[in-house]
Amino acid sequence: MRIVQKDRIFAQPLGHIEQFSFDERVAGVFDDMIERSVPGYRSIVAQTGILAGRFALPGTHCYDLGCSLGASTFAMRANLAKTACRLVAVDNSTAMLERMRERLRDDPVSVPAVEVRNADIASMPLEPCSVAVLNFTLQFVAPELRADFTVRLADAMVTGGALVLSEKIRFDDQAQQSLHVEMHEQFKRNNGYSELEISQKREALEDVMIPETLSTHRDRLHAAGFSSVEVWFQYYNFMSLVAIK
Repeated sequence: MRIVQKDRIFAQPLGHIEQFSFDERVAGVFDDMIERSVPGYRSIVAQTGILAGRFALPGTHCYDLGCSLGASTFAMRANLAKTACRLVAVDNSTAMLERMRERLRDDPVSVPAVEVRNADIASMPLEPCSVAVLNFTLQFVAPELRADFTVRLADAMVTGGALVLSEKIRFDDQAQQSLHVEMHEQFKRNNGYSELEISQKREALEDVMIPETLSTHRDRLHAAGFSSVEVWFQYYNFMSLVAIK
């Protein structure tokens, strides 16, 4: 049984707060961090696997883009055993991928095989795919690169394929923005994070994770060539949508 290390990265006052990065420290506590920080994360991951099983087509790639420790990859794998597709997990963090490879070695499910790639999703070549998953990944891609990346992803996707896109979002309506930020921070307090941890992590993420509005996501996906875009999950300022090619 895997022991989950508790996230204490921001528990003590830091004289200088560095930009957040998916380094070895984060990789070591990521399971705990994301579970306590992202409302509905476990449900999103589980349903990602089911959606992958629904849309995957034989002879195509199924991508987990920004796979971190592979939670979505494993959920997808569990639903793709009967589909002759190629499952590819991609991340640019060496620390994350090292731990993911350890988990793959211990995974009782072996079909389909998982190809693990250390790459930048914004510039890597994309092969014909029927499923692509971006679970809390696009928000870490530089805003000026997002439109081009989305077009390339849509171009690589076969007709009838689907993208699962999960993101933290912001709201144009300031009352809604304030409410959802407040509720998200209360969610973190309820999960044991202190005011110091919340504020220091917020500062570390400020110029690294840049959320957008739901309308921005919809417009970009439609412009890239996805014919149908709809939200299937939302919990405060975290949502997941399905975009069908």
